[in-house]
Amino acid sequence: MRDRLELLRERTNGYTVTPVQYLRVAYVALGALTLIVLSGAAVRLTGSGLGCPDWPKCYGNAYPPLNAHALIEFSNRVLTGPVSLAAGAAWLLALRRRPYRRDLVWLGALLPLGVVSQAVLGGFTVRGALDYGWVMGHFALSMLILVAAVVLAWRAREEPGERQRGGPPPDRMLIWSLRALVALGALTIFAGTAATAAGPHAGGSPGQKINRLDFDGRGTMDFVIHRHAEIALVFSLVAVGVWWLARVRAAGPLVRRALSILCVLLALQGAVGLDQYETHLPTELVWVHVGLACLTWLSALWAACAAGPLAPRTAPSGERRVAPSAGISA
Repeated sequence: MRDRLELLRERTNGYTVTPVQYLRVAYVALGALTLIVLSGAAVRLTGSGLGCPDWPKCYGNAYPPLNAHALIEFSNRVLTGPVSLAAGAAWLLALRRRPYRRDLVWLGALLPLGVVSQAVLGGFTVRGALDYGWVMGHFALSMLILVAAVVLAWRAREEPGERQRGGPPPDRMLIWSLRALVALGALTIFAGTAATAAGPHAGGSPGQKINRLDFDGRGTMDFVIHRHAEIALVFSLVAVGVWWLARVRAAGPLVRRALSILCVLLALQGAVGLDQYETHLPTELVWVHVGLACLTWLSALWAACAAGPLAPRTAPSGERRVAPSAGISA
């Protein structure tokens, strides 16, 4: 694999990308991958998930019929084209970035690989008649792709070791706290996908039979929504605690800013979630809820990246390692 990467680099000689230019490419890829999550949510919430009942064609044609559900679903497929270009550029241009960074190449490769995987999984989702398992997996994969896109954009901001030179050592407690916060955020999102899978927005049009999440009849949706709300409340309280910890331990401004944004987004999520529950899950509010969930996930990931990697443990400054011969006095 290493030899193939070197060969590809040699074949693309003649065009180079500066670090600033590549950072813009990484940001564009991150924005495009976030946008397609929101468009996919719009497909489901408008009941257009089976607007094109076959894949990759629509009703056996390369273009959709003139009805709203088919046009909405097919438009989401078309959007995959520019998103694929942005993801592919993040990988190919990493090969031409100077100075060359192998870590950016590998991270960049995850983006087009993720988009292709999403397209295939989307096909299985359509052919599986929007079974809740496929739909939940589809959204979960989107969140994983965003992890790779955020890490790529963050690493493209600076050269390796740049932060450590002349800066304070990484705060291990804060780093672990932020990583635990990201894990709790992932659990919250998973519970949210389960709540959607059990709710009325299964993605199909009225009259279409969709296999929803169901283990307790009509009580399933109420049970899952309440568990999601409880996990989200814990996530919010922990986020406030980590926000306070970041200030007590004098974390960098980017960490504090990302955590502040995260706490504000979680407060908005709570308000929207309560409102949509009281108003029986209107489509518009559910879409706003999904959009806020994406921004919340990005904020948590950005805060974790800003905290930096874990540094190896070092001996206390007062201790010195003494060579065996040094203990023999002359």
